[in-house]
Amino acid sequence: MVERTKLKTDENALGGAIGQLVLPFAHTPRFAADDFVFSASNAAARSWLLGPTPWPDRRLALWGAAGTGKTHMLEIWAQMHDALLLQGPSLSHGHVAALFGAGGHAPVMAIVLDEADCCTDERALLHLLNTAREHGIALLMGGREPPARWPVVLPDLASRLRATMAVAIRQPGDGLLRVLLLRLLAERQIVVSQPVVEWLLRRLPRTALAMQEAVRRLDHAALADGGRVTRALATRALADMLVGTMMAEGKESEPEA
Repeated sequence: MVERTKLKTDENALGGAIGQLVLPFAHTPRFAADDFVFSASNAAARSWLLGPTPWPDRRLALWGAAGTGKTHMLEIWAQMHDALLLQGPSLSHGHVAALFGAGGHAPVMAIVLDEADCCTDERALLHLLNTAREHGIALLMGGREPPARWPVVLPDLASRLRATMAVAIRQPGDGLLRVLLLRLLAERQIVVSQPVVEWLLRRLPRTALAMQEAVRRLDHAALADGGRVTRALATRALADMLVGTMMAEGKESEPEA
C-alpha cells in the first residue's frame, strides 16, 4: 500500500511538472501567396511589385515597420521570379563574389535581399548593387527605413541607395489587424473565443508587431498554464501591453470567455 501511494504521488508530481514545462517548439511563419492579405496599407507596394511600371535601374526597396508584411511580399515576389533570396545580416563580400563567379555572371536573373538595412558589410552591398545593375538583374530589397536613411559610411553606397526607388508599407488598418490576429492564432493552433478576440482587438496597440508579440505570448502562456486562452490569462500574459488601455477604462467589467 505504501508503494502504491508513493507511486501515485510521484505520478502527480510528474504530471504537474509536465504541465508547467513549455517545450521550445520553433514557430515558422507561412509566406504562401494565398496567405497574403491585400489592403490599402500595402497597395502601393503591390502596384510596384505586380504592375507594369519598370523599376529604375531594375532596383526597388520595400520599407516599413516590423510585422507589416515586407518579408511576406519579398518571399512571394521571389517565388514568382525564381529569385535568389539573401539575408542582409549575413551578406559578405566573399558571398557576393562567389555568387557572380569568376566571369562576373550570376546564375539568376532576380535577387531578393531581406533586412538589407542590417547589412554590416557595406562593400558587399555596394558590390551587389553595382553588379546587379551591370548585368540587368532585378534586385528587390527590404528594410525598416527607406534606403536613403540607412546609416552607411561609403559615399558611393550612400549615393546608390539615395537613387533607389523606395515604396512604403504602412501600418495595417483595423480590418487587416483583425485578419492578422486571427491568422496568427490559427497558425499556432490557438483556440480563442470570439469575445476574447474582440477584447484583445480593442486593447492591443494598433500595430502588426503588437499582434505578433501578443500571439507569441499567449501561445507560451497557454502551454505553461495547460488550459485555454481566457481573458484572465490574456491579462496576465499581456499586462504591459494592455496596461495603458486598462487604466483608461478604469473598472470596466466584462464576462469571462
